[in-house]
Amino acid sequence: MQLNPLTERDNYFEDFVPGSVIRHVRSKTLEPLDQVLITNLVMNTASGHFDEEVMKSHPAGKRLSFGGVNIAMFIGLASQDTAENAITELGMDKIRLQGPVFHGDTLTAYTEVLEVQPAERDDAGIVRFKHYGTKQDGSLVFEGERTVLIKRRSHWGSR
Repeated sequence: MQLNPLTERDNYFEDFVPGSVIRHVRSKTLEPLDQVLITNLVMNTASGHFDEEVMKSHPAGKRLSFGGVNIAMFIGLASQDTAENAITELGMDKIRLQGPVFHGDTLTAYTEVLEVQPAERDDAGIVRFKHYGTKQDGSLVFEGERTVLIKRRSHWGSR
């Protein structure tokens, strides 16, 4: 598995090799503000995200982070290596939230390169990634595929 240095400029289409796995350097501890702010902004008012008293009697025992926040955090953590030279996001698919995430959990992302293929334009190619997200205990809490149109070094590298 490759451990990439912090955000670099060498993440062009030509750099992605199917089968390679990247452990993204940055992790993020989920703060209550992250979860509460974003959850409110998207109008999700479920008690499970806001009412500590209600959640005491729930099997989780405490407030849960909204899955949309978790997805955004893992894709954001992966972006340092998979979006620096992106032209456009083409799609997300097969999203799976595998386990609970709570305030104070530290999130880490990994990415597997599934496929690379030419695009209908000469200056870019298409890369399909599979992103994984784990918590501090190593448990898998997120999986999802993402397809991105990424610049080719041959056209953009000298700019």
